[in-house]
Amino acid sequence: MAHLADSSPKVPWFLRFSLVAILKLLLLMLGVSIIVFWLISLSPVDPVQANYGSVAVQNMSPQQRADLGAYWGKDLPIWERYISWFTAFLQGDMGISLRYNAPVSQVIWTKFSNSVLLLATAWILSGVLGFTLGVIAGTKRNKITDRIITTVCYGLASTPTFWLGMLVLIFFAVWLGWFPSGFATPIGVSAADVTIWDSLHHAILPAATLSVVSIANITLHTREKLVDVMDSDYFLYAKARGESKWQAVRRHGLRNIVLPALTLQFASVAEVFGGSILVEQVFSYPGLGQATVTAGLGSDTALLAGISVITAAVVFTGNTIATLLYGVVDPRIRRGQRG
Repeated sequence: MAHLADSSPKVPWFLRFSLVAILKLLLLMLGVSIIVFWLISLSPVDPVQANYGSVAVQNMSPQQRADLGAYWGKDLPIWERYISWFTAFLQGDMGISLRYNAPVSQVIWTKFSNSVLLLATAWILSGVLGFTLGVIAGTKRNKITDRIITTVCYGLASTPTFWLGMLVLIFFAVWLGWFPSGFATPIGVSAADVTIWDSLHHAILPAATLSVVSIANITLHTREKLVDVMDSDYFLYAKARGESKWQAVRRHGLRNIVLPALTLQFASVAEVFGGSILVEQVFSYPGLGQATVTAGLGSDTALLAGISVITAAVVFTGNTIATLLYGVVDPRIRRGQRG
């Protein structure tokens, strides 16, 4: 019997690890959708008035208003309205945007397409620069280079994003005139005539401003991890064997600090998305962040709900990828899964 039990097929550790992570992701998304729908249901916005306008509602008869209220589910229990909305959401029907007069899925796709270049550039730039500056500060600890980097990072971490964006806009766009002062494409140019350079030229300033949101945290975190590694016994032993500081850092330090930095980098997806709302407003960048502000100020509940759920999905996916990468790189997690 023991032989039969031992010979039973075992699920690979990575598959089991991935299934658990994906299941957590799905449960989180379900919880977010419930919370978002519940909060929007508490909004005082009348769905009939929001979709047809106050003037049109005033000119309607009581029977017409009652029929439209029944159509939008005003008299239904909240759980029935949620099931109806969530079922349609899974089928790609997120409703109609009041502000843009278009399907919510179409608006989100268009705005997200505009934001992809900005978000991806800022995310990669913050990770590369943050990790590099953290390694330099850690190897030069307590020296003038370390003090300059840490002082600048503490200053950036406490600087409001919108204020920094306005300074960057005034200096580089208004005074120097090196970059455009806003928008994602040149004014008066058709979409067919917009080149990749035009898109990059308009995205440089907002991407650089947005990357500052995460550079400081990644730099300071990487520096502290590297300092801990350099104080360890195996690092001192490597230097005692004749290795230089940079050789010891390259061989023993980087492999121990890359995982925490990688996890922090994927966790910073939420910060990048949150910062994009303010940055896109400052630079008049027509992306998903600006659409979020428009939906909130314009009582566009359908668009606001769709953006909230989609944004949460992107953020949770980034955290899930970081968890999976931990399992691939860290052997301790693999041993725990096998056990």
